[in-house]
Amino acid sequence: MTFLILGVALWWAAHLFKRVAPDARARMGNGGRLAVTLALIVSVALMYFGYGAARAVAYPWWDRNPALVGINNLLMILAIYFYAADGAKTWLARKVRHPQLTGFKTWAVAHLLVNGDAPSLILFGGLLAWAVVEVIVINRAQPIWTPPEPRPASKEVVAVVITLVVTVVVMLIHNWLGVQPWG
Repeated sequence: MTFLILGVALWWAAHLFKRVAPDARARMGNGGRLAVTLALIVSVALMYFGYGAARAVAYPWWDRNPALVGINNLLMILAIYFYAADGAKTWLARKVRHPQLTGFKTWAVAHLLVNGDAPSLILFGGLLAWAVVEVIVINRAQPIWTPPEPRPASKEVVAVVITLVVTVVVMLIHNWLGVQPWG
């Protein structure tokens, strides 16, 4: 589980670096973008391989059941919609200050519902904790929030269509990787 823990820790560090040490990040200039990008790629690789290796020997504290899988799938649609709503600046993006981080937190909770082993708690719980901390740090640094301007209703339709397409693609990828998303 060492690689998994290192991956989650590197994810935290790469994302919070700009917020916790803005002067150090600014001194890095454009090279800082490359460093953060590389750190994030390495963190995802560490999490992927560390999670896979740790899951092979993990014992679940709770098992998947059809009810939890159904709730997971509904939460995943909502999580993906949060991302689409932010991109299209729909009505939801005007109501929720951090739609992408809210979607990320929803994604983590959904995955915790159906994965009750220690590696999953480290991965999804660690990423959920990061998203919560990220929102707190952003809100403290920028306490005033101005919602985006209203957009045409057609943007809402685009967000819903994108959500449905991405949801199907994500489920197919999970199925291809050997993880049955339909229960």
